[in-house]
Amino acid sequence: MKKIIVILLAVIAVAVLWFYFTHVRAVPIKDVLDDPGKYQSKPVTISGQVVDRMSVVLVKYFKLQDKSGEITVVTQKALPAIGKKVRVTGTPEQSFVIGKEQLLVFIEQDKEER
Repeated sequence: MKKIIVILLAVIAVAVLWFYFTHVRAVPIKDVLDDPGKYQSKPVTISGQVVDRMSVVLVKYFKLQDKSGEITVVTQKALPAIGKKVRVTGTPEQSFVIGKEQLLVFIEQDKEER
């Protein structure tokens, strides 16, 4: 009986760790900016403080900053208030490249896409 309990607890611990590292833990923004291709094929979660926001005709976006960097997040949801700390799940998308300059935006996923 004790072996079954120990095995069950080990399975639960592995499941909790897997969930934490795949769904809860936020990736530093600098990691996404440095290697966006690593994150393009799967959803990634980032978090930080909203430092700016804008709604232009059909596009809503805000700038999210953590201690490692800043990225523009395009969303279809309501824009968060400046200064608010938020977690965002989505994918990085390269908008355009001109010489050495590139614009990378983070496209927030709708809950239905997850």
